[in-house]
Amino acid sequence: MSAPPDRSAILVNDLSKHYGSRDHPVRALDHVSLRIPSGTVFGLLGPNGAGKTTLIKVLTGITDATAGEASVAGFDVRRQSMAVRAQIGWVAAEVILDDDFSARENLWFQAKLQGLKGWESRAEDLLAFFSLADRADDKVGKFSTGMRKKLEIALALLHQPLVIFMDEPTIGLDVSTRRMLWEIVTGVHREFGVTVLLTTHYIEEADALCDRVAIIDQGRILAEGTPSELKGRVKADVVELETSEPLEAARLSALPGVQEVHAQGNDWTIRVGTSDDFLPRLFATIRPDRIRRISVEKPSLETVFLEVTGRRLGQDEPIRDLRKFYAQMQRARR
Repeated sequence: MSAPPDRSAILVNDLSKHYGSRDHPVRALDHVSLRIPSGTVFGLLGPNGAGKTTLIKVLTGITDATAGEASVAGFDVRRQSMAVRAQIGWVAAEVILDDDFSARENLWFQAKLQGLKGWESRAEDLLAFFSLADRADDKVGKFSTGMRKKLEIALALLHQPLVIFMDEPTIGLDVSTRRMLWEIVTGVHREFGVTVLLTTHYIEEADALCDRVAIIDQGRILAEGTPSELKGRVKADVVELETSEPLEAARLSALPGVQEVHAQGNDWTIRVGTSDDFLPRLFATIRPDRIRRISVEKPSLETVFLEVTGRRLGQDEPIRDLRKFYAQMQRARR
């Protein structure tokens, strides 16, 4: 009996990408393997510089891998890069539209770049779906950030791709616009059935949107699964404590239920079996007036990241310059 056809939209097998010299290579991707099922929203969660954009560059044919194999929509990214590009859409962190064109003219220009025929009815359907039909002939320069994001996603869907890459699509957006975009991503996935590969360093975004999540750091996949599966691997609560004067780590480590203790000055991160049991023991050991601040964090993707990397996923990292990458992407698709 023959094997059933593979239902994966993206396959990555032992992929590595090195920059720099042979003697001093910089490992942007380090033996990455992923299997992303068709019709899912898959998240790559990690800090800037983790390898997320490098992986997208490889999967879209912008750059070649140093080693390993990958395919998108059944096409090998190295040997069939043009076929891959015909099956994918992409949404940038930074909206890239022609402000002097109307929404309809931006769609026309996208159709010309891709050599599409009979695209007009598809464009009208997309304008209606994103509630842009009544502004279709207005210049994009007058659009709000949310409207511009909607139009960019419409451009990505114009040629009916099987896979859409969304690279940090909500970075720099205010909370309300970000949540509006979450609803759009969910609606696009449901309405059009496309596979979405979403990169993000927002914990709550990955948790809210993704069917499966891979945590990536320093070019390596450290954990992968559904958000529930990932949270389930953390058998502990995290207690963060700030004291008014120094404590001895051994004193906290000796309390029943404590698994790990990390200190930075008077700031403590304590990993415990359950905070319900630990807190009464803590208050019996340390006078409450010596505690300036205390918080408890139940298992979450944040605590999963802390467990697999040994640090928190910071959101105060500098925003990388994506203009060069997305200019390359536009040129490659012409």
